[in-house]
Amino acid sequence: MLLSYLKIAWKVLLRRKFFTFISLFGISFTLMVLLVVVAMFDHAVGAHAPETRLNRMLFVNFLHIKYKNGGNQNSPASYYLLDRYVRHLKTPEKVAVHSMFHATPSYVGNNRIDLDLKYTDHVFWQVLDFTFRDGKPFSDSEMKSAARVAVINQSTARKYFGTEQGVVGRTIEINQSAYRVIGVVEDVPVIRLSSYADVWVPLSTSPNNLNQVRLDGEYSAIILAKSASEKAAVQAEFDQMVKRIPLPDPKGMDYLDVHADQMLASYSRQIMSPLTDYSSDGTALLYSILSGIALLFMMLPALNLVNINVSRIMERSSEIGVRKAFGATSRTLIGQFLVENIFLTTIGGLLGLVLAYVALQLISGAQLLAYSHFELNLRIFGWALLVTLLFGLLSGVYPAFKMSRLMPVQALKGGSK
Repeated sequence: MLLSYLKIAWKVLLRRKFFTFISLFGISFTLMVLLVVVAMFDHAVGAHAPETRLNRMLFVNFLHIKYKNGGNQNSPASYYLLDRYVRHLKTPEKVAVHSMFHATPSYVGNNRIDLDLKYTDHVFWQVLDFTFRDGKPFSDSEMKSAARVAVINQSTARKYFGTEQGVVGRTIEINQSAYRVIGVVEDVPVIRLSSYADVWVPLSTSPNNLNQVRLDGEYSAIILAKSASEKAAVQAEFDQMVKRIPLPDPKGMDYLDVHADQMLASYSRQIMSPLTDYSSDGTALLYSILSGIALLFMMLPALNLVNINVSRIMERSSEIGVRKAFGATSRTLIGQFLVENIFLTTIGGLLGLVLAYVALQLISGAQLLAYSHFELNLRIFGWALLVTLLFGLLSGVYPAFKMSRLMPVQALKGGSK
């Protein structure tokens, strides 16, 4: 029976090619956009190298200072705050501190290249899982002695030295300072803000005054819990620690608000702060907004498919009348129409997957986001199939139910009333 339904569905699709094209275009285009967005979102906040242990990681990326005159300040933290207070937490396994990355000039002959430079401590390499193609990270002793050593990515090795091989031990000049290359790592996508850079050097070589007593600055911390279940305990200790941080200007400052968040929450707290209190990470609201947008985006082609399916099924009223006259039940007819519609949406879903794959390859090849290579993984593929099935049900249930309720005589006359 199912095979017969599929054969009928194929014949129906070929009968009205224009309607079929409109239906397939709506399904495939919608799924393509959703899959591309999901792939980019997963690429940004999913557990990918070098941030493979996200289930154990917490990030301190921003702080909020409330002033007594009503003013607000949102910025990264200072090295003083992170080194003096966050680094000495007892619950975590490790705490790494790093700076924001900055475009820094370097010259190869007379050609200038801008390299994104990041200052880190030695713990940075223990918390994150970089893939070293050659050499090794800098050590605690090199950090303490402010050694002029650097880890570079593969692209920088090619740009500066013309090769990825044999560059360890050679000198790279950045911002008029010479550094000895001690390691070469795989490129990290720019969208991974905590780990991305072209060149990583010891924090102790920074020209900034790291010991300046202030709250705001240009530094972040990555906290690695001993296990995923320990993150709540780390956050609890962190929150208690924040209450003990003295305000440098108690007359002008009202309070300090800073949190150790999971990756997405650390950014959603900033994005959603105009809509929520800063004490809330805003993740639930962000997910609600994104889910609402996705639902509306999916409903538009679904409603369009309902209208097209109603028109297409109405044209088959005579066929429905004959089948009902020979004893076909409403349940049988509904089943047939649902199979036909799911067959249509499955084809549209497969086309959407192909289009999404092509689109992601084009985006990756265009390097709109440096070093980013977007891929469709099995989880995204599974969601695509689920969305495809949802399309089939949404756009097929109503017209199938409507036509199955027609009396045989009414259906034979065209089902106009």
